[in-house]
Amino acid sequence: MEAIHDLPIFIVAGLLLNLTPGPDMLYVVGTSTAKGTRAGLLAALGIGGGCLVHVALAAIGLSAFIAASPWAFDLVKYLGAGYLVYAGVALLRRRRAGSAVDTAVPPAERVFLQGLLVNVLNPKVALFFLAFLPQFIDASSPGKTAAFVLLGLWFTLSGTLVNAAVAWGAGWLRRRVAAGGGWLDKVVGGLFIALGVRLAISGRP
Repeated sequence: MEAIHDLPIFIVAGLLLNLTPGPDMLYVVGTSTAKGTRAGLLAALGIGGGCLVHVALAAIGLSAFIAASPWAFDLVKYLGAGYLVYAGVALLRRRRAGSAVDTAVPPAERVFLQGLLVNVLNPKVALFFLAFLPQFIDASSPGKTAAFVLLGLWFTLSGTLVNAAVAWGAGWLRRRVAAGGGWLDKVVGGLFIALGVRLAISGRP
């Protein structure tokens, strides 16, 4: 596509960014270690779905509105932080509910939706797409919107594959080291709460 330039650089840079640990990757790790590989893979797919939402919103201009509006940015940020803290507290309390709950496998759609919400309710993801992708698009080209979507799809696919590999690795470690012990729930719950607090106190880039 003529509107895209420096595609090899974009692919390499995107892969390096996908490999850099961030809130999404840590959420996948936490989900895999707490609930198993299957749940981690579903969380990775949910995060990928969240990225697609951000790409769509950016393409139609809503992400730019969030980036320019302090109250909209803060609203999305605090919703995302609150959800992460809620997920962390639920893990901290899960062992008190009894072994039947501890061994229950969460429904696939719920795990997917949780991953999607974690990504969608992080306004910094929207800002990332707005800042990163246009660097590889010719602003004067009539096909710049299609180019933005295409690059967003590629970045999402790459990130989802990386997160899926991370989910598998974390799930393997869970089986070998902890076997789902109660201490692991507490560690992961604390991680989710820390991510939520970090998001809540972070400012706009």
